[in-house]
Amino acid sequence: MTAMLFDSHAHLDDEKFAADRDEVIARARAAGVRYILNAGADLASSAAAAALADKYPEVYAAVGVHPHDAKTATTDTWYRLAELAGHPKAVAVGEIGLDYHYDHSPRDVQRAVFIRALDLARQMKKPVIIHDREAHGDVLAIVKKEGKGLSGVFHCFSGSLEMAREVIKLGFYVSFAGPVTFANAAKLREVAKEVPLSRLLVETDCPYLAPQPHRGQRNEPAHVQLVAAAVAGIRGMDVSDLGQAAAANAMTLFGIGSG
Repeated sequence: MTAMLFDSHAHLDDEKFAADRDEVIARARAAGVRYILNAGADLASSAAAAALADKYPEVYAAVGVHPHDAKTATTDTWYRLAELAGHPKAVAVGEIGLDYHYDHSPRDVQRAVFIRALDLARQMKKPVIIHDREAHGDVLAIVKKEGKGLSGVFHCFSGSLEMAREVIKLGFYVSFAGPVTFANAAKLREVAKEVPLSRLLVETDCPYLAPQPHRGQRNEPAHVQLVAAAVAGIRGMDVSDLGQAAAANAMTLFGIGSG
């Protein structure tokens, strides 16, 4: 029997899927992926996520402003995101956070937009999907101060084991993507081994970060089985059990299905 899987972070609205999106979702279904959460990066992609959720039964939406796009956010953006967050299949605010690797938006703007997005999540009573790249200290400080009472996930986790423990103490989940399969990811594998099973999610972040042996190619939701297999191997678990547990965690966090 195929394991039940939940790809907790995808970007199926990306133009890389324009030619064969139906086939991509069919392959995911065949691989045992029961649910896919499509994360928004700006107003347009958040609207596209909601439209995909309308079209495909297994797809759910998150709406938000990625730190790369923080500089584009206006008052109207927040008004319209709040409307989108009310969509019946919009289950989270995200992806939101900080990215100090690329700095596509000024850091002060990133921080202000992140705080505004946390406030939106509180108003809409939604969990959050947090993007954190080379900004661990500031992300944690903002979540502690501005994210009180919120739940969510640190997607494509890239921090230390100590940070993972702190994130979990705050009531958040930790999600693993393709990098956990990369040869140079020893520290990430240590985190994947030690995170409590009850706080662990898996994802693809497709079309980015394809796991081995597809690294460098377009990623897709079916490949979440490779991430689950890698994490299961690290933990000495059966992949079906790992996939089922991670899926149940995602269903609980995002309020999808019967658990």
